[in-house]
Amino acid sequence: MLASEHFTYAELTRSQAATRASLPNQPSRLARTALETLCNYILEPVRANFGPVHVSSGYRSPAVNALIGGSSSSQHMKGEAADIECAIVSNLVLAKWIRDTLDFDQLILEFYNENDPRAGWVHVSYRAKGNRNESLVARSVNGKTAYSKGLPIA
Repeated sequence: MLASEHFTYAELTRSQAATRASLPNQPSRLARTALETLCNYILEPVRANFGPVHVSSGYRSPAVNALIGGSSSSQHMKGEAADIECAIVSNLVLAKWIRDTLDFDQLILEFYNENDPRAGWVHVSYRAKGNRNESLVARSVNGKTAYSKGLPIA
């Protein structure tokens, strides 16, 4: 079943952690609507510009989110967020394009390494109302995730 022209609910709800733990990962009707909105305003425009988009994490049920150690306020649980990559560009280029081109709620360049442009991923969220257009970088510092505002210049 399609959430939008190029994205299926199956790819937006796929979770190896859920499968291994035998946990259901089915979004509510409200979360399905949020996933469709995320596709229309973020994922489809990214695909139109860069080609196929790999979604490594989309919707997460509260149980799946807790299992993987996700934030208790994660927008993934509402269907408002996805972690993505595109094969033809670095995650930094992808993040900057989203920041400069699209309306979004939160954009996080996660665990990017300038020596390995394919390292990490881009977390992006979209809310139907009240997007903050907040850009962050997430890095590992002493084994914990640390966030800083903005995106790298390079």
